[in-house]
Parts: sequence; structure tokens; C-alpha cells
Amino acid sequence: MDKNKNNQTIWSARIKKSTSTVFQKVGSSIDIDKKLYREDIAGSIAHVEMLFRQKIITFKIKNKIIYGLNKIEKEIIKKKFEYNKKYEDIHINIENRLFQLIGEEAGYIHTARSRNDQVITDFKIWLRSATTKINKNLDNTIKIILKVAEKNVTTVMPGFTHLKNAQAVSFAHYLLAYVEMFKRDKQRFINNLESLSENPLGVAALTGTSFNIDRNFTTKKLGFKKPTNNSIDTVADRDFVLDFLYSVSVCSLHISRMAEEFIIWNSDGFAIISLSDKIVTGSSIMPQKKNPDLLEFLRGKSGVIFGNLFSMLTILKGLPLSYFKDLQDDKEIVFKSNETLNNCIGILNEVIKNFRPNKQKMLDLANTGYITATDLADYLVKNHEMSFRKAYQVTASVVNYAEKKKKKLHQLDISELNKIESKLTKDVLKIFDLKNSVNSKKSFGGTSFDNIKKMITKYKRT
Repeated sequence: MDKNKNNQTIWSARIKKSTSTVFQKVGSSIDIDKKLYREDIAGSIAHVEMLFRQKIITFKIKNKIIYGLNKIEKEIIKKKFEYNKKYEDIHINIENRLFQLIGEEAGYIHTARSRNDQVITDFKIWLRSATTKINKNLDNTIKIILKVAEKNVTTVMPGFTHLKNAQAVSFAHYLLAYVEMFKRDKQRFINNLESLSENPLGVAALTGTSFNIDRNFTTKKLGFKKPTNNSIDTVADRDFVLDFLYSVSVCSLHISRMAEEFIIWNSDGFAIISLSDKIVTGSSIMPQKKNPDLLEFLRGKSGVIFGNLFSMLTILKGLPLSYFKDLQDDKEIVFKSNETLNNCIGILNEVIKNFRPNKQKMLDLANTGYITATDLADYLVKNHEMSFRKAYQVTASVVNYAEKKKKKLHQLDISELNKIESKLTKDVLKIFDLKNSVNSKKSFGGTSFDNIKKMITKYKRT
């Protein structure tokens, strides 16, 4: 039996005319925020339990409301719940159905509460869960990268600055750079959980309430650490949304950088990695093509995510205190960014599982561009009492000579080197070996093989 007799909106007692159909269409958020139903019901149950404990409602009313809310949750899960845009959002849709199920006692559910604090509570609970899920996905990404790194500790490739061959590095070391990035991403999300630990429920519309409520009870019940301090700030605050969107943006930036690097490395000009057929597409006209479309997708989606962050910043930049309809879009923006990032992480994981380093090509490329020149300069400082700037000049002369003779540094013999620096002996020749070059960088954080093995072990433990 429909006990919400006229099936009217909550505010129909004051607003006599029906809402414009145009506004009903654009003002309704139910298609977006209906995914908050679990959080909304959990928040409502905690709220009515608190109201009973504080003797604001009776035991009977509390039980009827909780019975109705549990029934509604089952209906939603079983896809038997009818959403109505007339009731704008998930909160009023649930409340309207509660009236239908239990009658006028449903009206007690909103005692000492507003949609303003209700929606922020729901949103924060949802964001806690979403944040935890992202970090689990990033954990998986890190594990996959580490597996590849373990197999490539001694794989030598050129390290680049300005996309020019700079110094020889281990391919594993390159991959571990991304592990560091994703670990920082995880930490940002962890830090965000702190701002999500304050309970908004109980501040009502913006001033608090005259009812003798217990915000500490709902705080504990809903898994928060403490109640928020200022009622106006609570309903106006969307810093936690910005924090999340920023963290998502930085993470997508890191994914984009990795995607860009893989696109370059897979290009015919570099060809130092190969992509499995599982992660490439073909051309509609050129039969020979295998295109890195998934990587390009990752690079492109970072722009979408950045746009979402900027949209939220723009919404907030001139907004007075406290609540305004402008804030309705925050959930759609967050939901889209969250979904996009999780999709990107999943795609990245597939890419990392399905590519192969071309080890010989990496080595060949590393043997171009006089990549061990810095090793020669360091050798001169350590063994011949030269300042680094003097050693730099001598090494530059050696490189100029090799370039003129169209030789690589390791192809020069000691007699040629002595023409430039007479102090040099045959032991200098070993520094031109690429693996020796890589393995010599034993400073903490460097690319030596022992350093890399230690870091992989460390990452696995954390």
C-alpha cells in the first residue's frame, strides 16, 4: 500500500507547482548517484540507531525503518527497485520507497539530518572503498613490473636524456623507476584516506541541529575516526574530492609517461621492445601494420582525467559557502575518473604482461652514441688526479677523435687513446664495456646489478 498518499516530493507542502520538466531532466542526479545506494542505506541505518539511542525515536520506529531499508537494499540488488527522476536522487528515491513500505513512520528517518550532510557522508564512504580498490590494482601493477624486472637485471640498454643516448643502464632499473612512481601514487591515495576519515553526518543543512544527537556514535558505526568540526565547512567542503581527482590525475600521468615510452621503444626507429598481438591493432589499408593502440588509449585518457580535475576546480573556485546545486556534478566527475583510471591500470597490466624486450637491439643501441664517455671521465678523476672538468675536456677530445675516425669508444686501442692522454694504460679499456659501466654505478639508488636485486627484494617485502 502506498502510504505516501499523494506520491509528492518532500517539499510539495511549500512548493505548489510541479517542477519544470526541463529542470526535472537536468536537475535529477539519480542516474549518476544511484550507485551510492549501499552507502546511503548504511548511513541511514546508523543514523536511526543513533536517534533511538538518544531517545529521539522509539524502538518500534527504529526497527520499522531498518526493516524497510534492508528490504529496499534487497530490491535494488535484485534489480526490482524502481528509480524515479521525479525524486531527483538516490536519497529521496529510497525515502519515498520507505514511505511506501512502512507508512508515515518513514518520516522520522530525516530527523536531525539534511541531504547536505547525508550526501557527503555517502560520498566519503564510497571514496574510501574506491581508494582502497585503486591501491589494490596498483599493487598488482607493481607485482607485474617486478616479475619483468627480475628477468632483466643484466639486460643492458641506453638510458636517455632528451631522448639521446646518455649512459648505459639496466632495463630492470628503468622498470623500477615506474615502481617508484606507482608507490608514490599509492601513498597519495593512502594520505587521502585521512581526509576521508572525518564524519559529516549530523551537521544537517549547515548549522548543526538542536536535537541531542551523538555524532561519535555514527562516527564509530560508519568507520570514521572523528566527526567534522565545523558544520558550514562540512557541507561546503569538496577538498576530499579534489584530493582524489588530483591523485587520480598524477597516477594517470605516470601511466601516460610509461605508455609514451613504450610507444617510442616499439617504433621502427627504436625497436627495442616488441608488443604481442594481444595488445596491438591493425590498419584498415596497410596490411603490414601493428599499431600500439592500447598504449595510445592510455596516453589519451590522461587528458580526460586532467579535464575532470580542472572541471571540479572551476566549479569550486567562486562558490560561496555553503551548499549549492553546482556541487551536484562532483559525483559524476569522480565516478568517471575512478572508472577511467581503473580501466587504464587494467590495460597497463595487460601491456606489461604482453611485451618482450629485444635484448640484442637494446645492447646494439647502447653501443652507439659514445655512451661510456662519462665512465672515461670518472676513470681519469679516480686514477690520474684530474679535476672532473679537466677530465671532461680530455674525454670530449677522445669522443671527437672517435667521431672523426667513425669508431665507437670500445673500438679505440690504447695507442689511439695515448695520442690524447699519454697517462692512460690498457686497464682503461675495460671501462668501455657496457656491463662494467652499468655495474660500476654502485651508489645507493644506482643501476648496478646488486643494487637492483636488493631493491626488487625490498619491493617484494613491502
